[in-house]
Amino acid sequence: MTDGVQLGLSVAVVAVAGATPRVVTVRSEFAVPPEHRRGDEPLPHRDALPGAPFEPSRFRTLQEGVRAVAEGLSGLSLRYVEQLYTFGDRYRDPHELFGGPRSVVVGYLALVRDGPLGGGASAEWKALYEHFPWEDWREQRPALLDSVIEPALRGWIAAAGDSESRARRGERAQLAFGLDGAEWDMERVQERYELLYEAGLVVESFRDRDLAARMGAAPSPGGIMPRALGRPMARDGRRILAAALERLRGKLKYRPIVFELLPPVFTLHQLQRVVEALSGECVHKQNFRRMMIAGGLVEPTGQFESQTGGRPAELHRFRRQAIHDRTSAHAIPSAGG
Repeated sequence: MTDGVQLGLSVAVVAVAGATPRVVTVRSEFAVPPEHRRGDEPLPHRDALPGAPFEPSRFRTLQEGVRAVAEGLSGLSLRYVEQLYTFGDRYRDPHELFGGPRSVVVGYLALVRDGPLGGGASAEWKALYEHFPWEDWREQRPALLDSVIEPALRGWIAAAGDSESRARRGERAQLAFGLDGAEWDMERVQERYELLYEAGLVVESFRDRDLAARMGAAPSPGGIMPRALGRPMARDGRRILAAALERLRGKLKYRPIVFELLPPVFTLHQLQRVVEALSGECVHKQNFRRMMIAGGLVEPTGQFESQTGGRPAELHRFRRQAIHDRTSAHAIPSAGG
């Protein structure tokens, strides 16, 4: 801690099990002090991303600290680690409201191969789209968008104080959520979550404003807590996770990081399912396979998978040389493309 500021590390550890993207969560240690609780209200939501204060005397770099924290809590060996952003909003950590230091956290994305967790007892896998159900379009457009999110956003837009504010809100909602016929951009993950938070449509927004109001740090949010749009997280965990998913989707187009989530040999069907799981949309099977092979990203091993229940599928491996000679042609084809 320096001058009342504590530097922390938080990491979204992502794997794909079959067709389900998953993230490691741990139990948050924060609870509202008894003297500030209202009656027998339940404790805040406790799912959190693995994280801890940075120990400069122990670690030479932030990434060393991230690996130690995440691997210690999950028992998994991190394969790919990338820094996201620094998150430092006032009261992002509710301990600050009760006299704790200002919290600044450096967020990271880490990829691992799916497997059992062997770290702390509180660590567990959670399906990533439980936190962002509006982001999974593989089967169809999520019904939640039309039944809940779009009407609520239109209400938020209409509630703006003047025409200029309504126009700004409308433009942001249109770009983020594809309102009024605008195209849905799968990469605007963090922007969508931030908009829902600002509009007071997620549990975290009401929770944070209510807690700040109790301590005289913000006006009361008023009304009742909104229905849960996805599984809430402690602190700003969903904000960091949204940034991680957005970064992952962007990297799919030009970096072969998807192979960090796969075993050394795999079928093209397995590869396609992992890509679809992360992108949240389906890809055209033949175009996808043609792109992977002709683009030089994978090569056949000459072996076949016999546990498919049907025609044996040929096993492939990632062609490491692709890291050096990749071009824009190596982009993952989009849905239907």
